[in-house]
Amino acid sequence: MGREAEYFSKDFDWEKLKQEVESNPSLSYHFQPFDSISPSLPSPSQDSQAWNQFHIRHSTGRFFKERRYLLKEFPELLSCDEYSKVLEVGCGNGSTALPILRGRDNIIIYACDCSNEALERANKMIEVSNVGSVAHRFHLFHYDFSTTGFPKWLACDSCKGNFLQKQHDQFSDAEENKDISLNNSSSLRESNCCIGGVDFVTLIFTLSAAPLHRMPTVIRECFSVLKPSGLLLFRDYGLYDMTMLRFEPDKRVGFREYMRSDGTRSYFFCTDTVRDLFTGSGFNELELEYCCVKSTNRRTGKSMRRVWVHGKFQKPF
Repeated sequence: MGREAEYFSKDFDWEKLKQEVESNPSLSYHFQPFDSISPSLPSPSQDSQAWNQFHIRHSTGRFFKERRYLLKEFPELLSCDEYSKVLEVGCGNGSTALPILRGRDNIIIYACDCSNEALERANKMIEVSNVGSVAHRFHLFHYDFSTTGFPKWLACDSCKGNFLQKQHDQFSDAEENKDISLNNSSSLRESNCCIGGVDFVTLIFTLSAAPLHRMPTVIRECFSVLKPSGLLLFRDYGLYDMTMLRFEPDKRVGFREYMRSDGTRSYFFCTDTVRDLFTGSGFNELELEYCCVKSTNRRTGKSMRRVWVHGKFQKPF
């Protein structure tokens, strides 16, 4: 996996970009304190409707490319145990789920989105992908992650309460029985009440679509359905990304928060904010860094500097 790890070598230095941006007077409005006395923002239902309309406008699916880099960024998805379970939060048209299903036989994905249109597109995308045994490995459900808790069939209250005991049992029995694992086939049998939690949660360009004040609730919900030692895999927009700097002053709806003309929103993360959000919800930080990629617009020939935040967080054993 050595060469794949090189994928994240920096094309430019984030600190130098920060200095350049913050010394540019024409961009200073991005860093001004935000006036909290502002017009009322859309309700959660309006946020969901905006994303539904977004997916209708981009119904051909060409707007979203299959995220084949994910298996390089998160090789744990390739090396995990058979029948490991992934919860994909904010699945869109399936561009994240597809490479995971291609890359790992027997992995099971539970994918949700607040947009019914997105779920329909994801279902069609996976159906025509020729990936084996998809019917038994890919499960879609409608869910608005920023307003309600995850459905009990992912992890019921009883199972959540038992996770701590399972952590203790797993540690105590490890030396006596090397085959015991929270991910083994016996522990994957679904109970009558729920599927018993998941091994991975993916938040790929999803959390930024929620208002900042709702993000802690989203992360706590993800934490609650993960099994002990489970991983949350994170990738989202980073501070000083090209798309952030393109927003006009009237598109600001908060500090580092913006709303597009179509009603969809976007937040741009610094690593400190990401760290505080996840560790404050009980996660251990494994990896956290800026991913700085320089690319060229094929049509205009202009250079584009993209900034994303990459993170891996683990629920304690």
